[in-house]
Amino acid sequence: QSSEEARLQAQQEEAARLEKERIEQEQMEKLEAKDQERRESELAELHSLEQKFLAAQQWKTDYRAHAKWEHYLSCDGSPDPTVLQEINTFMSLWREDQNEDIQLVMEKGEQVLNLIQKLQFLLLDTPPNEITEKETVQYQESILELQKLLHQKYNGATEHMLKAANTYEDSDTGNMQAVIKDKNVTFCIWANLKKKVRFKNHMFCDTQHGFDLPKSLAVSSVAVRILHTHYDHVSPLWLHCQSVPKLEVLDSKELTQHSKGSVEEPEEEEKKAREEPNMPAEEETCSDGRKSAISVKENSNSIADINETGEETEKKSEILDIPSQVQDPLTQEETNEKEEAINDENIVDLQQFVPVGGVYHINVLQLPPQVKQIKDWSMVEVLDVGLEAYPYPPEEAEDATRPPVRITLRLSDNVMYFEDPVIARWDPAGQQWRTDGISNITYETQEESITFEMGAFYTIALLQDAHLNMPYQAWELRPTGMDEALLTVTAVFATIQIQIKGNQCMLSSVAVEEKDVLSHITGKWISPVDLRAVLKKAGVNIFPGEYSHKYVSVNKKAPLAEVKAYQQMALVASAFAFAWSKWNLEAGQEQVVFKVSEHLKADSVRGKDWSLYMFNGQKAQKLKITETSEAFSEELEEGSEFHSTLYHMLKDFASKEAIDKVETASFLFIDVVYQLLLATRVLTYS
Repeated sequence: QSSEEARLQAQQEEAARLEKERIEQEQMEKLEAKDQERRESELAELHSLEQKFLAAQQWKTDYRAHAKWEHYLSCDGSPDPTVLQEINTFMSLWREDQNEDIQLVMEKGEQVLNLIQKLQFLLLDTPPNEITEKETVQYQESILELQKLLHQKYNGATEHMLKAANTYEDSDTGNMQAVIKDKNVTFCIWANLKKKVRFKNHMFCDTQHGFDLPKSLAVSSVAVRILHTHYDHVSPLWLHCQSVPKLEVLDSKELTQHSKGSVEEPEEEEKKAREEPNMPAEEETCSDGRKSAISVKENSNSIADINETGEETEKKSEILDIPSQVQDPLTQEETNEKEEAINDENIVDLQQFVPVGGVYHINVLQLPPQVKQIKDWSMVEVLDVGLEAYPYPPEEAEDATRPPVRITLRLSDNVMYFEDPVIARWDPAGQQWRTDGISNITYETQEESITFEMGAFYTIALLQDAHLNMPYQAWELRPTGMDEALLTVTAVFATIQIQIKGNQCMLSSVAVEEKDVLSHITGKWISPVDLRAVLKKAGVNIFPGEYSHKYVSVNKKAPLAEVKAYQQMALVASAFAFAWSKWNLEAGQEQVVFKVSEHLKADSVRGKDWSLYMFNGQKAQKLKITETSEAFSEELEEGSEFHSTLYHMLKDFASKEAIDKVETASFLFIDVVYQLLLATRVLTYS
């Protein structure tokens, strides 16, 4: 009889379960229907908020034009680097200038570096529809010409100093030694005036760079120069001109319909874009003839026609393009296969390792004839050969008689090396960094110096894995005032805090093991593009590139979900805090999960104030689970509904004050938040 009871009980339980499922199913269908019903009006409301992105684009366009006009009015004698005639005149005047005083050359060099920086900024910051292919190539050629001229001038100044080497004589050794530096460049120059074997090694005391020469050089008429440029003018240009690549994407039909009536986009612009299908992604061709590794402009179909029908497909979204680095990595793989594989393991892959801390040009030079004092006259034999390299190793020498040169470099204070750097030498013939020809490397962590041997004199860089701070361990974005916010990225080795205010951002701290570092770059208000450049240069890379997914185990997400999330997070960032959730990993590729809390005060968010939200780009929901739940579940929070946008989803639980704040937020602030979220890609790289 007991088995009969058990059977009945099981039947009843099964019936109850089915009934519960039926009710849940019905409820879901009701909610789905309700969401569909108001979808049209919600998207229209979102669309009017999204006009702020267009306003920001327009503001930046006007600002660029204004900056050009301001420069024209200032007449401060510096050329406009975008005007070919001005930049060429500037260069030819400097070429003809015979003054080779090293201090003067360094001062002028600073001006040249500023011009180069302006051009690089334009290449990174100008949207593709505002810059022609011809301009892109022109700017890149100007950059290369300026770099070349600057290096020639450094060589001229070095030669000028070496002709008067005996005026820098060192009382102990009788040889010349000089260290001359400013914030951009350090010259360490030693000249072998006495040719004594016991002085074959030298340490430049105020830089802690040094060398140990083979005997044959210690008795020859040579000079050694270690020229440390705190920037990199050696690596191929595409490395420095890698913007956050842009890619148009077809947007959802609803948005498109609304945008037809309400966005006053100049028709001309659209026509122009259609007539020039091959507008380059900003960094497509390098003017030295190499194709950049980045040329993905045409992959607009990588995000399948989302909800598209018939002629709607023709109409591109006019609000925001999905940048190509958020493309589906699969379409990227195809582009990659076209590039020939690098087989030689001595060649550095510059998508994986990047030079950090500038470049060290290490040369052995012929000592030019010295000035002689005869009574009141100074006489010098003038040779018209310029700065001449001394042949080492000598052509005829057998391998056995070619002892290596030992070099010690003190690492730069302005850079973080989180792991022992990779030492590479520049190979001018192959236009690449190589690791062969360098041996016996010792890294002194305490002294922060590195010693190695090389078979010849090379240009050297210290490289670091570009992705060692990825994937991030956590992130948080919270408002700190009207049109102000704080973005915190907790990376593998460092915690980075970025303040956002109006149209600018500021690196407020980089902490390594609780200690603040890199004080020389913190506390300055700059643009997001500049912030990216400054942090990367200092060795702290939290900005995934086009190919980073090949080197980092990425938490892959559908581009639609990821980019729409960044857009809508930015739109409400003035009143809501967002943060990392462990459930984002479990939620599958189609949707993203993050923590949200309404946040109107400037303090930090308490644990219990966070709620979890899930979003797939077209549907938002509030989840019942918390960060500490046992398992992931998509079950809705009691009494909550679906919405087509994150904005409306948050509105259900928000105060009027918070929504007012969202509506009055400045378009420039929203744009900077969006740029930073897109540059760090916290939803896939955490």
